[in-house]
Amino acid sequence: PSMRTPTAMIVGMVLCPCGLLLTFTGTVAPSWRQVSHMSNHPIDFVLEQGIWDICTERQSTHDRLCGQADELAYFEQVPVRVAQGMMPTSLALTLLGLVVAALGVRCWQKEPRHLLAGVAGLMLLLSGLLSLVPAAWYTHELWTLPAPAGGTLVAGYGLVLSYLGSCLEILGGLALTLSFHHCCKER
Repeated sequence: PSMRTPTAMIVGMVLCPCGLLLTFTGTVAPSWRQVSHMSNHPIDFVLEQGIWDICTERQSTHDRLCGQADELAYFEQVPVRVAQGMMPTSLALTLLGLVVAALGVRCWQKEPRHLLAGVAGLMLLLSGLLSLVPAAWYTHELWTLPAPAGGTLVAGYGLVLSYLGSCLEILGGLALTLSFHHCCKER
């Protein structure tokens, strides 16, 4: 008899691609931190710092310039360097995990391959942790990373999306690891 795809697998296969999309957007977004109200700058001038780029924007005119010089050695900071290494690694592992998950969740066979789906779950759980660590570390160091004098610092949308994406991947990965339960039952 043909068995339906277990709910936990469906949950994993929905959450993880959403997590991937958010984490990818967070990784490439030039705004992990926003600096505003800096001395010697107009009131509507905002500096956005990502893990790859620094942008400035005049909010009144929406004049936006990216590729700004890193005068404060912001990119040399350990939390930024760690994020530059771990975020792309997380994205690659997520893609790999989703391929394994697709093979395990049986699109073309009668029964799901529980072991494969479980392994994919572990990979996706790990990829979620790999992007959560730099996001959390960056947040912890948000106010100590170099910034222009007198600026007000807030978390940028790139950081928020990275967090959300990580959490969705962790939850989706956990849902898929529940497939191991079936392997044990089959033995």
